[in-house]
Amino acid sequence: MTTDTATEVFEEHRSVLMGVAYRMLGRVADAEDVVQEAWLRWSGADRGEVREPRGYLVRVTTRLAIDRLRQVQARHEAYVGPWLPEPYVTDFGDAVEDTAERAVLADSVSLAVLVVLESLSPLERAVFVLREAFGFPYAEIAAVLDRGEPAVRQLATRARKHVGERRPRYEVDPAERRDLTERFLAAAAEGDLEGLVSLLAPDVRLVGDSGGLSKAPLRVIETADKVGRFLLGVARKGAADLSFRLLEVNGGAAVLALSGSEPDSVLQLDVVDGRIRCVYIVRNPEKLVSLSAR
Repeated sequence: MTTDTATEVFEEHRSVLMGVAYRMLGRVADAEDVVQEAWLRWSGADRGEVREPRGYLVRVTTRLAIDRLRQVQARHEAYVGPWLPEPYVTDFGDAVEDTAERAVLADSVSLAVLVVLESLSPLERAVFVLREAFGFPYAEIAAVLDRGEPAVRQLATRARKHVGERRPRYEVDPAERRDLTERFLAAAAEGDLEGLVSLLAPDVRLVGDSGGLSKAPLRVIETADKVGRFLLGVARKGAADLSFRLLEVNGGAAVLALSGSEPDSVLQLDVVDGRIRCVYIVRNPEKLVSLSAR
């Protein structure tokens, strides 16, 4: 296999490798590092011995991600305030034609699911990502992890139960979520507390991630009244040069706030039964670097 052909093969599978690495790590930069290392392994491999390039590349990427995950877990334990995954711009576009497959991919990369995945062991997380997000057969996952298939099935059962208990699966119409996001923004901009609270579930939670590097609540805020009043207070104190744009982040509509031309924050809403169940706000500047060109 020539170098040009090797590059073409790798690029053909890059989106899957990035999807696996990001779901494993929750950080774009960490995922990109893992994918780059996978490329180095691929470019230096005896590719004549590789019967199935996709399987080989996923195996290398997953093992590298597991190693990286074990390294960064201590970083999360020392994190200032709540930790959220780094916003990841997703646009499945024409690459995923099947509506059901698109829904599974979007759910598996959502902020809510990624937060739950943080509490899994690295092996449980790998099995969940490969099985639930990408539909890999248990036999292939066993080969990736160098484990027996019965052990992999046990890991999958534990991971699925854990995620299901903390993140019940539900369907959200993308158009409804976008409409609710726009109404949410309008109510906040107009200082309409009653209108804002009407969009919130009674037990709504607001989770802000600053890493101690910018202003954001260091504790989770709960109840519709407290969350509504906090958001209106933020809206009133907002910088004069702030502008907003909608984009797709982690499989759903989100708001990118720009201060001048620089990302200030990303806001996304978790919606259940037509009400906002959780408000996620990422303000850690280190997690907004990948959005600078958006």
